[in-house]
Amino acid sequence: MLEADILIAGAGPAGATAALNLAASHRVLLVDRLAAPAQRIGESLPPAAGRLLADMGLLDAFIGQRHARYVGNRALWNGEQTEHHFLRDPDGHGWHLARAQFDTLLRAEARRRGAALLAPASVHAIAATDDGWHVTLRMAHGEVAARARIVIDASGRGALLARKLGARRQRLDRLACTWLYGQDQQDTETGFSRIEACEHGWWYSAPLPEQRRVLAFHTDADLAPSIGLRDAAALLDAARALPALGPLLARSGFTTEAQASATTAHSAMLERPAGAGWLTAGDAAISFDPLSSQGIFNALYTGLAAAEAAERMLGGDTAAADGYCQEVAAIGAAYQRHLAYCYGQERRWPNAEFWRRRHATA
Repeated sequence: MLEADILIAGAGPAGATAALNLAASHRVLLVDRLAAPAQRIGESLPPAAGRLLADMGLLDAFIGQRHARYVGNRALWNGEQTEHHFLRDPDGHGWHLARAQFDTLLRAEARRRGAALLAPASVHAIAATDDGWHVTLRMAHGEVAARARIVIDASGRGALLARKLGARRQRLDRLACTWLYGQDQQDTETGFSRIEACEHGWWYSAPLPEQRRVLAFHTDADLAPSIGLRDAAALLDAARALPALGPLLARSGFTTEAQASATTAHSAMLERPAGAGWLTAGDAAISFDPLSSQGIFNALYTGLAAAEAAERMLGGDTAAADGYCQEVAAIGAAYQRHLAYCYGQERRWPNAEFWRRRHATA
C-alpha cells in the first residue's frame, strides 16, 4: 500500500506544478500514463508566465532551456491584417516552447523537491474512506493500491479522475485541431505567432526553437471530414494557398517532418472543479480554445492555485474547495467573454456553419 498526503493524476504542466509546490512539505504521489513527456500541440507561454515561474523558483532553469522568444501575434482576421506586439508589456516577451523539454523540466523539479513519480500508471478505481481516498493504480506489472488524504485531477480534458467521483463536464463547442511540425529553412519572422481565419475555421503557426515550426488548422470535429485536411500533404497544400500564411511558409522554406496529428481543442469546464477532499487543475478543470493562447498559462496558474487549496484543505479549512471553485468560475467567465468577442469580430462568412455557431453564442 502506497501512502501519500496528496495523489495527483497527471504529470503535465498542471499536475507537475501542483506537485512541485506541495512536495517540500507533504508526501506527494504523482501519477502519469506516459513514462516521459511527449511532443504535443500547445507551445505558447505569454509574458505573464515569467512571474509565475519566478514565484515558483523555476525561472532560471526555464531560461536555461533556451526556448524561443514569443514577441507578439500577427493575424488576418475579418479581412484585416493586425499586429499585437509585447513591446509595451511590463513583463517583456513570452516564449514559444520546446514542449516536451518544458514538461520534462516540471516533472524533474517535482521529483527534486520530493514528489514520487509513477509512470506509466493510471488511476483505475477510487473510493472514499474515513480519512481520504483508496486508489487503485494500474501499472504495466499489475495493480497497486494507494491511500491519499486529497486527490488532484490533472489528467487533461477527459477529467478522468473527477468524473469517477461524479463530476460532470460541460462541453461548450466541438473544436478540433489537426497539426504537424516541420522545419523552416530560413528565419523570416522571429518570435511572432500567426493566426488566419478562413471559411471553415482558422489557422495557427508559430516558430519554435531550432528553427522548427508548428502548423495547425482548427475546425469543428463534425465538419472536419467534409473539409478533408487530415493528412500532412492536404494540410500543407491548403496552408500554402492562404493569402497571409501561404507567403510566410514560402519565404521560410517550410517543409514537414512528420505525419499530421489530430486532437480535441474544445472549450469545456466542470460544473464543479473541486469538492470535499478533491480538486482539479489545468484542462481537467477548464479547457481553453487555442485561440486564447492561454492553455499552458492556465495549467500553471490552476496547478499553483490547486496546490494552495490543497494546503488549506490539509490544514482543516472546510471552505477551501468553495473558494477554489469561485476562482475557477471567475477565470471561466472572463475567458468566455473574451473568446466570444474574438470570434464575433470575424464576419466574412455568416452562412458558414463554423462561424454561424460562434456568432449564435456571441
